[in-house]
Amino acid sequence: MTPPLEPMLARLVEALPAEWWYEPKWDGFRALIFRDGAEVRIESRNQRPLARYFPEVVSAVKQALPERCVVDGEIVTARPDDGRLDFYSLQQRLHPAASRVDLLASQTPATLIAFDLIASDDEDLRPLPFHERRHRLEALLEGVAPGVSLTPLTDDLEVAGEWFKAFEGAGLDGIIAKHPASTYQPGRRVMAKLKHDRTADCVVVGYRTHKSRADAIGSLLLALYSEEGTPAHEWETMFGGLIPIGVAASFPVARRRKLFIDLAPYVVEMAAHPWAGATLEAADMTGSRWNPEKDLSFIPLRPELVAEVRFNQLDGGRLRHPAQFIRWRPDRDPDSCRFAQLETAPSLRLVEILRP
Repeated sequence: MTPPLEPMLARLVEALPAEWWYEPKWDGFRALIFRDGAEVRIESRNQRPLARYFPEVVSAVKQALPERCVVDGEIVTARPDDGRLDFYSLQQRLHPAASRVDLLASQTPATLIAFDLIASDDEDLRPLPFHERRHRLEALLEGVAPGVSLTPLTDDLEVAGEWFKAFEGAGLDGIIAKHPASTYQPGRRVMAKLKHDRTADCVVVGYRTHKSRADAIGSLLLALYSEEGTPAHEWETMFGGLIPIGVAASFPVARRRKLFIDLAPYVVEMAAHPWAGATLEAADMTGSRWNPEKDLSFIPLRPELVAEVRFNQLDGGRLRHPAQFIRWRPDRDPDSCRFAQLETAPSLRLVEILRP
């Protein structure tokens, strides 16, 4: 078996299927690990090479995995202060300079969370049922060195429901369900995933144009008014009280063009915007996982519009992924859009999830 290889995918569901097996849904970089002796190749979901960005994971793989195997998993990092999943630090690892990569590897070391065994020695395990692949993965990872961990698994739907609530406190965003008899099917949505789904009313403070059209909206910049004791309160002065939390994106083409026209009356000079004193780097807070050095410029808007958006995960006062626009809220006063409306789970350290 040689790369590239598409990973098996999951379809979104509203409830977990009964009598399946359940795992935490990790939110890091999906990774297929190919080891052939001293050679280790790590591929992203889209077949992008990742090994050069995570030398500590390559070293851990050489210690923990057999000489010839293919493993499906997720690369994650944890914050040193509270032990939660740290997606922002993970994004910063995708740096072109080798010296920077080595520095970040020591400062924010990553871990490989393994959850499927695709090949072992000369044997292709894809035709085998998941329950057999899982048992073989458990045997393979028994007593391994730090840097590679086996994801927890349960066949109890009630336990999975408890995980769904509790593990969010560590930064995870849901549960993955796998049928114990299912084979490994690359590129197909054979698994099921249940993700957290919440809404919030946010102030729209700007937009970015679409990458291929100057007369269409690419994303809306979202913000909330700060409150003492809530995330990002320390940035209140820099951002004029309006703290950036992320973006809303993924609009149909026609909607992008209409938004461009509808928002034109709200465009304002940057000097008159609440973020006039902030740097673009500080105001962004919405970095791309594959392009951390993207253009951060945006068109500022008067903070008078409120949008209701759907999101699934909040991480340190930021939306981990782009939100989904639902509707405008002309009945909401922008000043009433504050962090207190966002529900957060009690904090939990990743080590508590990965503990044997």
